[in-house]
Amino acid sequence: MYLKWTVDPSRYILSSIALVKNNVLIGGLLAASSLLLFLRSFRTTLTAAVAIPVSAIGAFIFLWLFNRNLNVVSLAGICFAVGMLVDSSIVVLENIDRHRKMGKKTFDAVYDGAREVYGAVLASTLTTVAVFLPVIFVQQEAGQLFKDIAIAISCAILISLFVSMTAIPTAMHLLYTKAREKKEKRDSLIVRIGRGFVKVIMYLSGLFQRNVRTRLACVVVFTALALIGSWALIPKAEYLPQGNRNVIFNILVPPPGYSPEKRREVGEHIYSQVEPYMKERGKDGMPQISNLFYVSADEFFIFGVKCTDEDETRAKELIPVMTRIIHSLPDMFGVSIQPGIFEAELGRGRTVDVNVSGERLYEIVQAAGMLFGAIGQAIPEGQIRPVPSLEISYPECNIIPDRSKLAANGLTEVDLGVYVDVLMDGRKIDEYRPEGVNQIDLVVRGKDTDFQSPEDILNCSIVNSHGKLIRIGDVAHIEYTQGMTQIDRLEKKRNIRLEITPPDTMPLQAAIETIQQTVDAMAQKGLLENIEVTLGGKADKLVETRRALQWNFLLAIIITYLLMSALFENFLYPFIIMFTIPLAAVGGFIGLRLANILIAPQPLDVLTMLGFVILVGTVVNNAILIVHQTLNNVRYGGMQGLAAISESVRIRIRPIFMSACTTILGMSPLVISTGWGSELYRGIGSVLIGGLGLSTVFTLFVIPALLAFFIRFEKKRERTD
Repeated sequence: MYLKWTVDPSRYILSSIALVKNNVLIGGLLAASSLLLFLRSFRTTLTAAVAIPVSAIGAFIFLWLFNRNLNVVSLAGICFAVGMLVDSSIVVLENIDRHRKMGKKTFDAVYDGAREVYGAVLASTLTTVAVFLPVIFVQQEAGQLFKDIAIAISCAILISLFVSMTAIPTAMHLLYTKAREKKEKRDSLIVRIGRGFVKVIMYLSGLFQRNVRTRLACVVVFTALALIGSWALIPKAEYLPQGNRNVIFNILVPPPGYSPEKRREVGEHIYSQVEPYMKERGKDGMPQISNLFYVSADEFFIFGVKCTDEDETRAKELIPVMTRIIHSLPDMFGVSIQPGIFEAELGRGRTVDVNVSGERLYEIVQAAGMLFGAIGQAIPEGQIRPVPSLEISYPECNIIPDRSKLAANGLTEVDLGVYVDVLMDGRKIDEYRPEGVNQIDLVVRGKDTDFQSPEDILNCSIVNSHGKLIRIGDVAHIEYTQGMTQIDRLEKKRNIRLEITPPDTMPLQAAIETIQQTVDAMAQKGLLENIEVTLGGKADKLVETRRALQWNFLLAIIITYLLMSALFENFLYPFIIMFTIPLAAVGGFIGLRLANILIAPQPLDVLTMLGFVILVGTVVNNAILIVHQTLNNVRYGGMQGLAAISESVRIRIRPIFMSACTTILGMSPLVISTGWGSELYRGIGSVLIGGLGLSTVFTLFVIPALLAFFIRFEKKRERTD
């Protein structure tokens, strides 16, 4: 005997972790490069970038404290946070630099610059972290994944806040103290491009603030387009990502009565069909197969294939070949699937269960057969597996007791059942425990050679309660009939389950809707009388998780609003800031659509839905900077109305775009990479990049235009700190 390691899931896990590690490194370098482009100073860039390693390493400590392990999802959470880790540092650093250029002394510039933006930085960080509070309490299957991402991002960003308010001002003070005055090159290309870009943004922002009509048009048009665009672009939902494991499982449901010889014949036929793809790489354009295994049992057969290491990411391409082989076997139902990375049961990765329940087995089988055909037509490329079977032609031999004759012999039906059980399969009567030997079950059973046919059982002698020998045939008779080897029940009713695996091109939500429409159409025609049909499996889990995430999304909005209200001590300005959310939502759907077109197919699975919850806490940051600076200009700077708004936009354009660029570039490796495990976080990354990118630009127009209606009510104040 020898053992051969056929399927090794550790390769997928290790490759996924290696990929996300590389993405963290590349994302960090891209974020630092973006800072260097804006700051044009290695020392200043290094000062801001110090938040990345400190915060990322600190997040590992908190993962350990929360008893979370290091996995692909938690590492991806840190990778998402890489671009955000420098946001607070950028705002503090840039504002300190602005105060220094105003001619202040080093200490005054550092202190005033950090103090001025402290409220905005605190509000931005807390809103980003607060949206994860409802996510942590999700109880569904996906909640385990959400917790890892939530803890990783939240802890890293909180540490970055601490770094930005302590290490960054200290480092800036040291740099300014030791640095020599350098004449800035005003005619550099980067400076001229930046100055021209600021002029365009300021012109458009001023244009939208010009009068009441332009302000209303700006707010109404952009918000309406965002809402309409989100509604038009939202795709059908999917459940958990499936991954891309290097194995294809094929499950066959054979007709009743297959002998061992016939089962072996089926295995030999499968091998003959698969063998050409094992010997030749690229046959019919398919990847080469390295391993094949085949297992047969009474109720179902299983065979699986695995690709060579060179083609390990192309296993899914073999499904049409395996489906053709299954269809070449007469009178067999079968499915060919690539098992998902979160799949707990064989063949139950992304399936919709159609439970056909009732009292009479014949009616259930008939209804399930009609549904099998109707759903097969509605989803032509879908695969359907009946459990346990659509066949009731399994031969059965039932021994029927004669109650009066049993009573005359002092026996019961239970006694007769025990006798037959002993003669057929044997019955445990005691346990034998010899010293120094493991426990042995004592089983009494009849000889296999004595029972060559069911009738031989009737001729067997048993003892009645009076101590006399009688034949089983004296108190019972045999009836031959047909039935199933297995009868499942659901809610105390007999049940046949159709496990439907839709094609990869059809999202699970679309499959659920199509199946429900098919069931409703058959019910209206009266074809399902006395039959109850319900949907289950991943359909139930998708509905539950979507409902939980919808409420979490709403709760995240409420928490963000209340948190900003407490920080601003006002209910109006947080309401203005919340107008960035529709802009971010449509940007998220655009990013998801572009990822589908340009990179790889990416459905709206529940992990991708989490990206929209994260957006709520991140896209408000830019609006917070504008509103906070405007209030400072009016309350403590002596400015009025539109001038205060325009000045805040001008001052905050640079940190806003620095933060957006570092965040987008830090996440971009997660979206662009297509290796193992990338499907876990590509959706979240594309949503965050699209939402942040679009909202960053249009926030500079919508928020000032909306703020212009209410800023005149603000009065000058005296600082109390």
